[in-house]
Amino acid sequence: MPRLDPRRLQSFREVALAGRISVAARTLHLSPSALSEQVRELERTCGRPLLLRTAHGVQLTADGQRLLEHAQRVDEALRAAEASMDREAEEGGPLVLGASQTTAAWVVPHLVAELRRARPGVAVRVEVGNTDAVLGWLAKGTVPLGLVEGLSRAPHVRLEPFARDEIVAAASSAAPAEILRLRRVAELDRVPIVWREVGSGTRAVVEKALRRAGVRRTRRHADLELGTNDAVKAAVQLGLGVGFLSRWAIRTELATGALRAIPLEGLRIERAFSWALPAGGVSGIAGRFLREAQRLAAGTVRPAWFP
Repeated sequence: MPRLDPRRLQSFREVALAGRISVAARTLHLSPSALSEQVRELERTCGRPLLLRTAHGVQLTADGQRLLEHAQRVDEALRAAEASMDREAEEGGPLVLGASQTTAAWVVPHLVAELRRARPGVAVRVEVGNTDAVLGWLAKGTVPLGLVEGLSRAPHVRLEPFARDEIVAAASSAAPAEILRLRRVAELDRVPIVWREVGSGTRAVVEKALRRAGVRRTRRHADLELGTNDAVKAAVQLGLGVGFLSRWAIRTELATGALRAIPLEGLRIERAFSWALPAGGVSGIAGRFLREAQRLAAGTVRPAWFP
């Protein structure tokens, strides 16, 4: 008999334990048809049926039950190997993380502080770029884990929502009257906008929200495009236009009155901060960091800083 494919064996195990192909497909992040084909390929390799398909799900045949016992032992061995590698990686470090600019400035430092309470000596290196850059690093294997804005798509990368954020239209308290009098989203066409660069998660979310609100900008000659949140914030503080910024990124300026949130009727922009994960999962110190962050997000009592 040909050698069994470990991936098909894992797929079979998930289907057998779930009792339904659709449920197992969600767990494995596969389409039901792709998962069904993997199980059929395994049955062809074994030369016998392993599952009985019914209207209520699937049931194991006697051969399927025997194979499941072996699949369970294989899974246990893999988990033990991963745990061993996790321990070795944690001892050696460092944690390498890719982060978009907003998450790097306002979320990642708090998460690192939580990790260091458990592992005071862990070394950390954060690679900062826009969302597209972080997804590219992850796809290439440059970083093992990323935290980005929005739900952009990238090949071989899975996104898992982590926390919520709000993007607000902000202006200097000393901005020209035409900016401070803005009340409706359609009026944005009258004033310059200070944008992040193309590829920024913030910009992508804002442009999508404006399109949904029916905004078609025709006055673009006075717009600015800048490469960092701090640059956008500085330009807005100088009265050069309206900027769209994370409420987290400008909470100090809002509190002091240096910036003002402009409430625009018909426009509310919310987004997710999302973990960017390689298709094969995360292990080692990066895996521990991810699990700690997920524990915080799932807790009934969250830290005061949590977005």
